[in-house]
Amino acid sequence: MSSHLHPMIGSILGIGLVSGALIWGSHSLTPSYASNASSQGTVPGAGVPPAPGFTDVAKRVTPAVVNITTVMTENIADGSSVPDELRERMEEFFGKPFGPRGRRSEDPFDHRAPRRGQGSGVIISSDGYIVTNNHVIAQAREVSVTLPDKREFKGKIVGVDPKSDLAVIKINADHLPSVTWGDASNLQVGEYVLAVGNPFGLNSTVTLGIVSAVGRGHMGITQYEDFIQTDAAINPGNSGGALVNTKGELVGINTAIFSQTGGYQGVGFAVSSTMVKPIYESLIKSGKVVRGYLGIGLQGLNQDLAAAFGLKNVKGALISDVKAGSPADQAGIKQGDVIVSYQGTPVEDGVALQRLVTRTTVGVRVTLNVIRDGNERELTVRVGEQPDESKVVKVQHGGSDDALSGLVVEELDQDRARQLGFHGTSGVVVTKVDPDSGAERAGLSAGDVIQEMNRRPIKSVKDFEKASADLKKGANVLILINRRGSSLFVSVKV
Repeated sequence: MSSHLHPMIGSILGIGLVSGALIWGSHSLTPSYASNASSQGTVPGAGVPPAPGFTDVAKRVTPAVVNITTVMTENIADGSSVPDELRERMEEFFGKPFGPRGRRSEDPFDHRAPRRGQGSGVIISSDGYIVTNNHVIAQAREVSVTLPDKREFKGKIVGVDPKSDLAVIKINADHLPSVTWGDASNLQVGEYVLAVGNPFGLNSTVTLGIVSAVGRGHMGITQYEDFIQTDAAINPGNSGGALVNTKGELVGINTAIFSQTGGYQGVGFAVSSTMVKPIYESLIKSGKVVRGYLGIGLQGLNQDLAAAFGLKNVKGALISDVKAGSPADQAGIKQGDVIVSYQGTPVEDGVALQRLVTRTTVGVRVTLNVIRDGNERELTVRVGEQPDESKVVKVQHGGSDDALSGLVVEELDQDRARQLGFHGTSGVVVTKVDPDSGAERAGLSAGDVIQEMNRRPIKSVKDFEKASADLKKGANVLILINRRGSSLFVSVKV
């Protein structure tokens, strides 16, 4: 689930506990205010209560934030039950603590040893439905829920959504305290929020902070991202806990932190309630999440790509691929189109478009404004239902630098195309990229299949040579490549 910002500055991690050790870390910035009432200024639009108001919020919310413990089974012999991403995050934090292929049991003959996990959850309804993080209960064979009043219940997993790292569990109880939904779309940067959870197993812990940013994406934490960034102290064990506004309404589920140490450093992330609520409702209704689907691949824009596609600014979602027979294909959307508006809402980037599409009701017809060949046009598409394993919008990033130096290409035959996951033999394959060359700095790598240069099809080495000969020094060249089955535009300078 998690990923890192940069190895030099730390990691973004989920925040559950396994056998007293971090699975995925968490963090936040030290608030610039004291905890007493005199230091709490008014934030415009935030509706900040005086200090006693925070006490009232804490009293209302903490009874509905539970402690979740799990018993999991790991294949100790080869570690195959541990997801690769989770293993990488564990090894990055602990320095490969599991040894060769994940051995960790003190008994070398015990090839299946139980592991215990710990996190938090939020009671959403009085009849026992609880929302938490998927990574808190992933691979659990036993789930136990302990309420703040010390009552314990066996938890049943209702449904999970790894793509957003959310899950719903159910306990057999009635008349439970619950937290009401809040509208995270109304949150403002600088507004006070409270994080409630069980860090390090310390039940009913409440911390205060502000909203540092909203709508965070491009984090690489989950496939679908809409994070609230906060500096409320979040630590291991807070995963799945509540982030509430000053009215005590649920605006987010605490999920991940940025940390160099595995502990609090002032940057925490919570999944926005605008994403959590429909997923929660869908999991309860059908046991799965139904998302809108266009059938397109997207990549990020930079200044060179924007100029190459005739854009006035670096805003919009660049379509790098259109799946045959998909709703987008049927609507006439083409590779190289840049979507700048969705149902009248400006599209900032691919992540913003992803949120809009996945939240659209299946079957609804929507209007898109796209830039094609420098001209804006309006298209209408009927949103479909996302296939289970579909990459609805795979957001990637293009490169830009001096290029075409240090690059070796060859003809693409059927065997090589099959090995590369490429359908057809139209294009040339990059077989070598010199280290520290312009081509490498531009992001090209061996195995890339070049399909277009400046929107001209490249079907052979001869086409590549001809297109390269026509390039003028200092000019930008727009290259369409296919990398392991996914299309990607790259803008480079000759």
